[in-house]
Amino acid sequence: MKGSVKYLYCVIIILIASSCTFDYGETGNSERLLPDLIMENVEYVRVRSSDPLARFTAERAERYEKQGLMKLQNFTFEQYGERGREVNVAGEGGNASVDIESGDISMTDGVKIEIGSEDIIMKTNQLDWKDEPRLLYTNEYNEVNIYRENGTSFTGIGLLADARNRTWEFSGIVTGSYINDDDDEDFQLAEGE
Repeated sequence: MKGSVKYLYCVIIILIASSCTFDYGETGNSERLLPDLIMENVEYVRVRSSDPLARFTAERAERYEKQGLMKLQNFTFEQYGERGREVNVAGEGGNASVDIESGDISMTDGVKIEIGSEDIIMKTNQLDWKDEPRLLYTNEYNEVNIYRENGTSFTGIGLLADARNRTWEFSGIVTGSYINDDDDEDFQLAEGE
């Protein structure tokens, strides 16, 4: 009798154990939220024909293969010209999201860009780069501060800069001082100009 009770308990335990399932969550969605690769204190140099094109560093980089996305935290970058001998553009920010396929970049949290060839320093909280059309822009409500060594200093709302055509425009208010180096005239910018 004792043996049959033990046998019955064993059968019950096996049946209970085999009928248990564990819910690990939705694997489809959670897999997309987790990075495939996490790197810390990263330095990456993009090279073409043995010449460096660009260099970036980040405290943390996360790569998401299925989305084709790289997320960076506390990053800096440099874009080179003159066959890798000269830095054309340098920048930094708190966070960036890079579309690996297109080269499009969204930057946030204290973005600073220095464009050496144009003698421009730009500071803003949010800035996007569309690589194929060569556009640099913010949302229509974002404030952008622009400085030059010659004393130019102005603030505009909603930047759209076309790097191919070398044009800049703002969707909102622009205030500050613009100093034109070609002649001795200075312009005071005010609302709506």
